[in-house]
Amino acid sequence: MLALPQQGYVSVAAGGQWRTVWDDAGLHVQGPQGERQQWDYAAPGAQGAARLALRYDSAVGTPGSYQAALAALDTVFSHRLDARVLRVHAEGRLAATLARRLAQPAGQELDVHVDAFWQQADLWLLDREAARAYPYRPAMSGKGQRHPLRPPKPSGEVYARQIPWLGKVLSFRVATIDQDVERLNRWMNNPRVAQVWEEEGDLEFHRRYLQNLIDDPHMLPLIASADGKPFGYFEVYWAKENRLGPYYDAQDYDRGWHVLIGEDDIRGRAWVTAWLPSLMHYLFLDDSRTQRIVGEPRADHHQQINNLDRCGFAKVKEFDFPHKRAMLVMLLRERFFGDRLWVPQGGVSQS
Repeated sequence: MLALPQQGYVSVAAGGQWRTVWDDAGLHVQGPQGERQQWDYAAPGAQGAARLALRYDSAVGTPGSYQAALAALDTVFSHRLDARVLRVHAEGRLAATLARRLAQPAGQELDVHVDAFWQQADLWLLDREAARAYPYRPAMSGKGQRHPLRPPKPSGEVYARQIPWLGKVLSFRVATIDQDVERLNRWMNNPRVAQVWEEEGDLEFHRRYLQNLIDDPHMLPLIASADGKPFGYFEVYWAKENRLGPYYDAQDYDRGWHVLIGEDDIRGRAWVTAWLPSLMHYLFLDDSRTQRIVGEPRADHHQQINNLDRCGFAKVKEFDFPHKRAMLVMLLRERFFGDRLWVPQGGVSQS
Protein backbone atom coordinates (compact mmCIF):
# COMPACT_ATOMS: atom_id res chain seq x y z
CA MET A 1 0.00 0.00 0.00
CA LEU A 2 1.35 3.43 -0.98
CA ALA A 3 0.53 6.71 0.75
CA LEU A 4 -2.60 8.49 -0.50
CA PRO A 5 -1.80 11.11 -3.17
CA GLN A 6 -3.11 14.12 -1.24
CA GLN A 7 -0.99 16.41 -3.42
CA GLY A 8 -2.38 14.86 -6.58
CA TYR A 9 -1.71 11.82 -8.75
CA VAL A 10 -1.38 12.31 -12.51
CA SER A 11 -3.06 10.03 -15.05
CA VAL A 12 -1.91 10.78 -18.59
CA ALA A 13 -4.27 10.32 -21.54
CA ALA A 14 -4.32 11.47 -25.15
CA GLY A 15 -6.35 14.56 -24.26
CA GLY A 16 -4.01 15.71 -21.49
CA GLN A 17 -3.33 15.13 -17.82
CA TRP A 18 -5.95 14.20 -15.24
CA ARG A 19 -5.05 14.96 -11.63
CA THR A 20 -6.64 13.04 -8.76
CA VAL A 21 -6.43 14.12 -5.13
CA TRP A 22 -7.36 11.40 -2.65
CA ASP A 23 -8.07 12.47 0.92
CA ASP A 24 -10.44 11.60 3.75
CA ALA A 25 -13.33 13.08 1.75
CA GLY A 26 -12.80 10.76 -1.21
CA LEU A 27 -11.29 11.08 -4.67
CA HIS A 28 -11.41 14.41 -6.50
CA VAL A 29 -10.54 14.28 -10.21
CA GLN A 30 -9.79 17.35 -12.33
CA GLY A 31 -9.37 17.16 -16.11
CA PRO A 32 -7.38 19.24 -18.61
CA GLN A 33 -10.49 21.20 -19.64
CA GLY A 34 -11.70 21.83 -16.10
CA GLU A 35 -13.77 18.64 -15.83
CA ARG A 36 -14.46 17.62 -12.24
CA GLN A 37 -15.55 14.33 -10.76
CA GLN A 38 -15.87 13.17 -7.15
CA TRP A 39 -15.97 9.61 -5.87
CA ASP A 40 -16.58 8.03 -2.48
CA TYR A 41 -14.22 5.19 -1.61
CA ALA A 42 -14.93 2.36 0.83
CA ALA A 43 -12.22 -0.11 1.79
CA PRO A 44 -12.92 -3.82 1.36
CA GLY A 45 -14.91 -5.29 4.22
CA ALA A 46 -16.83 -8.40 5.10
CA GLN A 47 -18.84 -8.09 1.88
CA GLY A 48 -15.77 -8.30 -0.32
CA ALA A 49 -14.38 -5.81 -2.82
CA ALA A 50 -13.48 -2.20 -2.24
CA ARG A 51 -16.09 0.18 -3.63
CA LEU A 52 -16.15 3.39 -5.63
CA ALA A 53 -19.38 5.37 -5.85
CA LEU A 54 -19.77 8.42 -8.09
CA ARG A 55 -20.92 11.46 -6.14
CA TYR A 56 -20.50 14.33 -8.65
CA ASP A 57 -19.67 14.59 -12.36
CA SER A 58 -19.40 17.92 -14.18
CA ALA A 59 -18.72 16.10 -17.46
CA VAL A 60 -21.80 13.88 -17.38
CA GLY A 61 -22.76 12.64 -20.84
CA THR A 62 -19.41 13.56 -22.43
CA PRO A 63 -16.25 11.55 -23.22
CA GLY A 64 -14.54 13.41 -20.39
CA SER A 65 -16.73 11.57 -17.89
CA TYR A 66 -15.21 8.22 -18.89
CA GLN A 67 -11.67 9.63 -18.88
CA ALA A 68 -12.19 11.03 -15.37
CA ALA A 69 -13.49 7.67 -14.17
CA LEU A 70 -10.40 5.96 -15.59
CA ALA A 71 -8.23 8.43 -13.69
CA ALA A 72 -10.04 7.59 -10.44
CA LEU A 73 -9.64 3.86 -11.07
CA ASP A 74 -5.98 4.35 -11.96
CA THR A 75 -5.37 6.18 -8.70
CA VAL A 76 -6.94 3.46 -6.57
CA PHE A 77 -5.26 0.55 -8.35
CA SER A 78 -1.88 2.35 -8.28
CA HIS A 79 -2.00 2.95 -4.51
CA ARG A 80 -3.97 -0.03 -3.18
CA LEU A 81 -1.69 -2.70 -4.53
CA ASP A 82 -3.70 -5.56 -3.00
CA ALA A 83 -6.92 -4.54 -4.78
CA ARG A 84 -7.77 -7.02 -7.53
CA VAL A 85 -11.30 -5.79 -8.16
CA LEU A 86 -13.23 -2.58 -7.52
CA ARG A 87 -17.02 -2.52 -7.31
CA VAL A 88 -18.18 0.66 -9.01
CA HIS A 89 -21.48 2.49 -8.70
CA ALA A 90 -22.19 4.79 -11.65
CA GLU A 91 -25.25 5.59 -13.72
CA GLY A 92 -26.36 6.52 -17.20
CA ARG A 93 -23.93 6.85 -20.06
CA LEU A 94 -20.87 6.43 -17.84
CA ALA A 95 -22.10 3.08 -16.50
CA ALA A 96 -22.92 1.94 -20.04
CA THR A 97 -19.46 2.93 -21.31
CA LEU A 98 -17.70 1.17 -18.44
CA ALA A 99 -19.76 -1.98 -19.05
CA ARG A 100 -19.05 -1.92 -22.78
CA ARG A 101 -15.30 -1.30 -22.57
CA LEU A 102 -14.05 -2.58 -19.27
CA ALA A 103 -16.32 -3.78 -16.46
CA GLN A 104 -18.46 -6.81 -15.67
CA PRO A 105 -22.02 -6.57 -14.31
CA ALA A 106 -22.44 -7.14 -10.56
CA GLY A 107 -26.15 -6.70 -9.85
CA GLN A 108 -26.89 -2.98 -10.12
CA GLU A 109 -23.18 -2.19 -10.00
CA LEU A 110 -20.05 -3.01 -11.99
CA ASP A 111 -16.88 -4.92 -11.18
CA VAL A 112 -13.62 -3.62 -12.63
CA HIS A 113 -10.81 -6.19 -12.44
CA VAL A 114 -7.29 -4.84 -12.20
CA ASP A 115 -5.85 -7.06 -14.95
CA ALA A 116 -8.56 -5.92 -17.38
CA PHE A 117 -8.11 -2.28 -16.38
CA TRP A 118 -4.40 -2.29 -17.16
CA GLN A 119 -5.07 -3.78 -20.61
CA GLN A 120 -7.27 -0.91 -21.79
CA ALA A 121 -5.35 1.72 -23.73
CA ASP A 122 -7.34 4.91 -23.08
CA LEU A 123 -4.80 5.80 -20.42
CA TRP A 124 -1.06 5.43 -21.09
CA LEU A 125 -1.17 4.89 -24.87
CA LEU A 126 -1.24 8.45 -26.15
CA ASP A 127 -2.28 7.74 -29.75
CA ARG A 128 -5.69 6.13 -29.33
CA GLU A 129 -5.87 5.21 -33.00
CA ALA A 130 -2.67 3.20 -32.59
CA ALA A 131 -4.50 0.94 -30.13
CA ARG A 132 -6.77 -0.33 -32.92
CA ALA A 133 -5.57 -3.65 -34.29
CA TYR A 134 -4.10 -3.18 -37.77
CA PRO A 135 -5.79 -5.50 -40.30
CA TYR A 136 -3.99 -8.76 -40.93
CA ARG A 137 -2.33 -9.06 -44.32
CA PRO A 138 0.54 -11.48 -44.96
CA ALA A 139 3.80 -10.06 -46.24
CA MET A 140 7.32 -11.32 -46.93
CA SER A 141 10.50 -9.84 -45.52
CA GLY A 142 13.57 -9.35 -47.67
CA LYS A 143 14.98 -12.51 -46.08
CA GLY A 144 12.01 -14.62 -47.16
CA GLN A 145 10.24 -14.61 -43.78
CA ARG A 146 6.42 -14.58 -43.94
CA HIS A 147 4.87 -12.25 -41.35
CA PRO A 148 1.94 -9.84 -40.94
CA LEU A 149 2.20 -6.50 -42.69
CA ARG A 150 3.13 -4.07 -39.92
CA PRO A 151 1.21 -0.85 -39.24
CA PRO A 152 2.68 2.57 -40.03
CA LYS A 153 5.08 3.70 -37.34
CA PRO A 154 3.88 6.26 -34.79
CA SER A 155 5.56 9.59 -34.16
CA GLY A 156 5.98 11.80 -31.12
CA GLU A 157 5.09 10.66 -27.62
CA VAL A 158 3.51 7.21 -27.53
CA TYR A 159 3.21 6.27 -23.83
CA ALA A 160 3.19 7.97 -20.43
CA ARG A 161 2.58 6.79 -16.88
CA GLN A 162 3.05 8.32 -13.45
CA ILE A 163 5.29 6.17 -11.24
CA PRO A 164 4.01 6.49 -7.65
CA TRP A 165 7.22 5.42 -5.91
CA LEU A 166 9.28 7.94 -7.94
CA GLY A 167 6.73 10.75 -8.05
CA LYS A 168 7.59 11.28 -11.74
CA VAL A 169 5.88 10.82 -15.11
CA LEU A 170 7.76 8.28 -17.22
CA SER A 171 7.21 8.63 -20.97
CA PHE A 172 8.37 7.17 -24.27
CA ARG A 173 8.60 9.04 -27.57
CA VAL A 174 9.82 8.01 -31.00
CA ALA A 175 13.47 8.92 -31.56
CA THR A 176 14.38 11.33 -34.38
CA ILE A 177 17.66 12.33 -36.00
CA ASP A 178 17.25 16.04 -35.22
CA GLN A 179 16.42 15.57 -31.55
CA ASP A 180 18.41 12.54 -30.58
CA VAL A 181 21.47 11.65 -32.65
CA GLU A 182 23.90 13.70 -30.52
CA ARG A 183 22.45 12.22 -27.33
CA LEU A 184 22.63 8.70 -28.76
CA ASN A 185 26.24 9.30 -29.80
CA ARG A 186 27.16 10.39 -26.28
CA TRP A 187 25.42 7.44 -24.69
CA MET A 188 26.84 4.84 -27.10
CA ASN A 189 30.37 6.08 -26.41
CA ASN A 190 29.95 5.79 -22.65
CA PRO A 191 32.32 2.93 -21.66
CA ARG A 192 29.63 1.38 -19.43
CA VAL A 193 27.21 1.23 -22.39
CA ALA A 194 29.83 0.30 -24.98
CA GLN A 195 30.81 -2.77 -22.99
CA VAL A 196 27.37 -4.26 -23.73
CA TRP A 197 26.30 -2.61 -26.99
CA GLU A 198 29.67 -2.47 -28.82
CA GLU A 199 28.38 0.33 -31.07
CA GLU A 200 30.94 3.09 -30.41
CA GLY A 201 31.52 5.56 -33.22
CA ASP A 202 31.46 9.15 -34.39
CA LEU A 203 28.37 11.28 -34.93
CA GLU A 204 28.02 10.25 -38.57
CA PHE A 205 28.13 6.57 -37.61
CA HIS A 206 25.24 7.01 -35.20
CA ARG A 207 23.33 9.18 -37.66
CA ARG A 208 23.39 6.26 -40.12
CA TYR A 209 22.67 3.79 -37.32
CA LEU A 210 19.53 5.62 -36.20
CA GLN A 211 18.35 6.35 -39.75
CA ASN A 212 18.55 2.64 -40.61
CA LEU A 213 16.24 1.86 -37.68
CA ILE A 214 13.84 4.63 -38.64
CA ASP A 215 13.67 3.22 -42.18
CA ASP A 216 13.20 -0.40 -41.04
CA PRO A 217 9.46 -1.24 -40.78
CA HIS A 218 10.02 -3.88 -38.08
CA MET A 219 12.05 -1.64 -35.71
CA LEU A 220 10.97 1.32 -33.56
CA PRO A 221 13.59 3.42 -31.71
CA LEU A 222 12.30 5.13 -28.55
CA ILE A 223 13.62 7.70 -26.09
CA ALA A 224 12.60 7.23 -22.44
CA SER A 225 12.20 10.31 -20.23
CA ALA A 226 11.34 11.07 -16.60
CA ASP A 227 9.42 14.33 -16.16
CA GLY A 228 10.57 15.24 -19.68
CA LYS A 229 14.29 14.57 -19.08
CA PRO A 230 15.67 11.88 -21.45
CA PHE A 231 17.52 9.05 -19.72
CA GLY A 232 17.35 5.98 -21.96
CA TYR A 233 17.12 4.57 -25.46
CA PHE A 234 15.02 1.53 -26.38
CA GLU A 235 14.76 -0.41 -29.62
CA VAL A 236 11.57 -2.45 -29.95
CA TYR A 237 10.95 -4.84 -32.79
CA TRP A 238 8.61 -7.41 -34.27
CA ALA A 239 10.37 -10.68 -33.49
CA LYS A 240 9.24 -12.77 -36.44
CA GLU A 241 11.22 -10.79 -39.04
CA ASN A 242 14.05 -9.95 -36.62
CA ARG A 243 17.39 -11.77 -36.49
CA LEU A 244 16.00 -13.54 -33.39
CA GLY A 245 13.06 -15.06 -35.29
CA PRO A 246 14.85 -18.13 -36.71
CA TYR A 247 16.12 -19.16 -33.27
CA TYR A 248 12.71 -20.05 -31.82
CA ASP A 249 9.09 -20.68 -32.84
CA ALA A 250 8.20 -17.01 -33.32
CA GLN A 251 4.51 -16.07 -33.37
CA ASP A 252 3.13 -13.36 -35.66
CA TYR A 253 2.82 -10.65 -32.99
CA ASP A 254 5.73 -11.42 -30.67
CA ARG A 255 7.69 -8.30 -29.74
CA GLY A 256 11.29 -7.90 -28.61
CA TRP A 257 13.44 -5.10 -27.25
CA HIS A 258 16.91 -3.76 -26.50
CA VAL A 259 17.66 -1.18 -23.82
CA LEU A 260 20.33 1.40 -23.08
CA ILE A 261 20.23 3.51 -19.90
CA GLY A 262 22.39 6.48 -20.77
CA GLU A 263 22.26 8.58 -17.61
CA ASP A 264 24.19 7.28 -14.63
CA ASP A 265 21.77 8.73 -12.05
CA ILE A 266 18.84 6.69 -13.44
CA ARG A 267 19.90 3.38 -12.00
CA GLY A 268 18.92 1.10 -9.13
CA ARG A 269 15.85 -0.93 -8.21
CA ALA A 270 13.39 1.96 -8.02
CA TRP A 271 14.19 2.94 -11.62
CA VAL A 272 14.41 -0.56 -13.11
CA THR A 273 11.00 -1.40 -11.62
CA ALA A 274 9.65 1.72 -13.35
CA TRP A 275 11.02 1.69 -16.88
CA LEU A 276 11.22 -2.08 -17.52
CA PRO A 277 7.57 -2.98 -16.68
CA SER A 278 6.40 0.24 -18.37
CA LEU A 279 8.13 -0.78 -21.60
CA MET A 280 6.50 -4.22 -21.41
CA HIS A 281 3.16 -2.54 -20.69
CA TYR A 282 3.55 -0.35 -23.77
CA LEU A 283 4.32 -3.33 -26.00
CA PHE A 284 1.30 -5.29 -24.78
CA LEU A 285 -0.98 -2.26 -25.26
CA ASP A 286 0.39 -1.42 -28.70
CA ASP A 287 -1.23 -4.51 -30.21
CA SER A 288 -3.72 -6.62 -28.27
CA ARG A 289 -2.65 -9.65 -30.33
CA THR A 290 0.81 -9.60 -28.76
CA GLN A 291 0.85 -12.49 -26.29
CA ARG A 292 4.62 -12.79 -25.77
CA ILE A 293 7.57 -10.45 -25.38
CA VAL A 294 11.02 -11.89 -25.97
CA GLY A 295 14.56 -10.80 -25.27
CA GLU A 296 18.06 -12.05 -25.99
CA PRO A 297 20.49 -10.63 -23.41
CA ARG A 298 24.04 -11.85 -23.31
CA ALA A 299 24.08 -15.12 -21.42
CA ASP A 300 26.77 -13.79 -19.07
CA HIS A 301 24.95 -10.51 -18.33
CA HIS A 302 23.78 -11.81 -14.97
CA GLN A 303 22.49 -8.49 -13.62
CA GLN A 304 20.14 -7.97 -16.56
CA ILE A 305 18.94 -11.58 -16.44
CA ASN A 306 18.23 -11.25 -12.71
CA ASN A 307 16.24 -8.05 -13.39
CA LEU A 308 14.24 -9.90 -16.05
CA ASP A 309 13.63 -12.77 -13.63
CA ARG A 310 12.06 -10.37 -11.13
CA CYS A 311 9.92 -8.85 -13.88
CA GLY A 312 8.37 -12.18 -14.85
CA PHE A 313 10.52 -13.30 -17.78
CA ALA A 314 11.10 -17.03 -18.12
CA LYS A 315 14.51 -18.29 -19.22
CA VAL A 316 13.82 -20.44 -22.28
CA LYS A 317 17.28 -21.47 -23.51
CA GLU A 318 20.81 -20.37 -24.27
CA PHE A 319 21.80 -20.15 -27.93
CA ASP A 320 24.55 -18.78 -30.16
CA PHE A 321 24.12 -15.63 -32.18
CA PRO A 322 27.03 -14.96 -34.57
CA HIS A 323 28.22 -12.17 -32.24
CA LYS A 324 27.35 -13.50 -28.76
CA ARG A 325 26.13 -16.34 -26.59
CA ALA A 326 22.57 -15.28 -25.70
CA MET A 327 19.79 -16.25 -23.33
CA LEU A 328 16.30 -16.38 -24.83
CA VAL A 329 13.83 -14.97 -22.31
CA MET A 330 10.06 -14.66 -22.65
CA LEU A 331 7.25 -12.82 -20.85
CA LEU A 332 3.63 -13.92 -21.33
CA ARG A 333 0.76 -11.44 -21.43
CA GLU A 334 -1.19 -13.59 -18.97
CA ARG A 335 1.73 -13.58 -16.53
CA PHE A 336 2.32 -9.83 -16.78
CA PHE A 337 -1.28 -8.79 -16.17
CA GLY A 338 -2.35 -11.71 -13.99
CA ASP A 339 0.55 -11.22 -11.57
CA ARG A 340 0.42 -7.38 -11.67
CA LEU A 341 4.03 -7.12 -12.79
CA TRP A 342 3.77 -3.40 -13.56
CA VAL A 343 4.41 -2.77 -9.84
CA PRO A 344 7.50 -3.99 -7.95
CA GLN A 345 7.18 -7.45 -6.46
CA GLY A 346 8.15 -7.14 -2.80
CA GLY A 347 7.68 -3.38 -2.68
CA VAL A 348 9.91 -0.37 -3.20
CA SER A 349 10.36 2.79 -1.17
CA GLN A 350 8.77 5.99 -2.36
CA SER A 351 11.19 8.79 -3.17
